[in-house]
Amino acid sequence: MLWRSTGRPETPPLVCAGRVQNAMRLTALDEVAEALGLKPMQGLAEAKAICPPLDAVMADEAADARFLAAIADWCDRYTPLVAIDGRDGLFLDITGCAHLFGGEEALLKDVLSRLMQFGLDARGAIAASPGLSSAIARHGGGGVIGEEEAETALTPLPLDALRLPPETVARLARLGLRQVGDLLALPRAPLTRRFGPEVVLRLDQALGHEEEPISPRRPLARLSVERKLAEPVTGEEDLMALSERLAVALKPQLEAHGLGGRLFELLLFRVDSQVFRLHAGASSPLREPKRIAALFAERFQAVHDDLDAGFGFEMLRLNVLHADAFAGTQQDFAGAGDTAASLDAFIDQAVARFGADCLLLPGARESHLPERAGLLRPAFQAGVAQAVSQGNAPLRLERPFRLFARPELMEVMAPVPEGPPIFFRWRRTQHQVRRAEGPERIGAEWWVDGEDAPPRDYFRIEDEAGRRYWLFREGLYGETPPPRWFMHGVFA
Repeated sequence: MLWRSTGRPETPPLVCAGRVQNAMRLTALDEVAEALGLKPMQGLAEAKAICPPLDAVMADEAADARFLAAIADWCDRYTPLVAIDGRDGLFLDITGCAHLFGGEEALLKDVLSRLMQFGLDARGAIAASPGLSSAIARHGGGGVIGEEEAETALTPLPLDALRLPPETVARLARLGLRQVGDLLALPRAPLTRRFGPEVVLRLDQALGHEEEPISPRRPLARLSVERKLAEPVTGEEDLMALSERLAVALKPQLEAHGLGGRLFELLLFRVDSQVFRLHAGASSPLREPKRIAALFAERFQAVHDDLDAGFGFEMLRLNVLHADAFAGTQQDFAGAGDTAASLDAFIDQAVARFGADCLLLPGARESHLPERAGLLRPAFQAGVAQAVSQGNAPLRLERPFRLFARPELMEVMAPVPEGPPIFFRWRRTQHQVRRAEGPERIGAEWWVDGEDAPPRDYFRIEDEAGRRYWLFREGLYGETPPPRWFMHGVFA
C-alpha cells in the first residue's frame, strides 16, 4: 500500500527530503510535485531548480516507521499475518480470510475505502504471490489478479516492479531491457550468468513459481476469538463484560485441544484505526472464563489513564499467545478449595495490576560461587505457586540467612596459614573468634573468571557475643598474589 497527500492548489508542491548517500534527495512527494515531473530519490537542488517555490520538509524516518506500524496494527482486523514491505507498504496474507468479508474484491474495497476515510491515498492488489501483489499495487492499476493472469499483468510493468536493486535495473536498461515482458522472452541461463540468480528469482516469485513466505511482524496466536460490535462501546464495564464473553467463547477451543492459556492478548480496535493491546499472563494453564476476565479487569485498572476510548471500540479479539497442557484437578469430598489454585489466582491478579516483577521468589541456578547461585524469578512462572503451596522448598544447605551481594574485604589474624582466624576486623569493629568450622573449599569457575582464578576456603565463625558469620579466604599461601579474607554472609 502507498499513500500520498492530496493536491493543494493554494499552496506550492510539497516534498520530503532526507540525506541519502551523502546527498539531499526527495523521499516522498505529493501529487502536485509528481505532476511536475519530480521523482523519488531526485536531488533536492535539482528539484528546486525545476520548481523554485517547492516546499521541502525534512523527512522523519522514525515517525514514518511508527505510522506504518500503526497501520499494520489496524490491518490485524483482516488477518493476523501482516508484514512490513519496505518503508511504505504492507503484505497481508489473507488465505482463508477473504470469505469473512464477502470475497477478495469486497475485502480489497473495504481496506482501501477505510484507509481513504483516514485521509490516506492507498493502492492495493490481491494476487497469488507477494511479488505479484507488490508489483501490481506499486506499478500497476491494482485490483484482484488471478493466477492465470500473472504473466499478462506483469508484461507491461517496469523492471522496478520486480524489486530488483537499482544498479541491476540500470544494467538491464543499458541493454534495452526496460519492462518485465522483455525478461520473459529471454532464455534463463544467459540471464543468470550475466546478472546473477536474483533476476530469475524475483521473476519466478512474481509469477508464483517460487515460494516467498512473508514474516509476520507479531507472533501468531495459537487460538483466537473475536467479536464485531454493531455499535462502538466506550465504557470499561462494557469492555470487561465483552472480554468475559470472549473468554467463554474461547473455552471450548481450549478444551478441544486439551490446553490452558498461559499468555493472553486482548486487542481493542478503535473506530479511528487506533489499536490497543493488553497482555495478561497466568502462573498455571488457565481456561476458566471468570479468571481470564478477572485478569483483564486488573489490566484495565492498571492502564486506566492510557486507555483512551475516543469514539469507541468497534471490535475486540482475544488471543492465546502461549498455552500448555491442562491437567484437571478434583476437590476433596469436603469441597475444600485448592490452595495452589487460590495462590495462582492471587499471583495472576497482582501481576496483571502491577507488572511481572511485582512478586519475586528466590530460585537456584548452576554455579559454584554462592553469589551467582541464587536468582529472583517472577512468581507467575510455571510451578512456582504450586511448589510454595505444597511446601516443596529446595534442600537447605549450610548457608547464612543473609548473603551479601558482594563479599566485603576484612582483616584477619590466623594462627596457622590454612586454619581459621582467631580474630578479625570487619566494618571497623574487631571480633574475637570463639568457635570455627571449616574449611569448605569452593573451586573457581575458570570458564567465567579465567584459569588463574583462585579457590575459596569458607569458614563458619562464631564470636564471643554469639554472632555467627560466614567468611572465606581467597587464594593460597605461597602463591602470588597473597590470600585475602572476605565476609560473605551473616547467620540468623
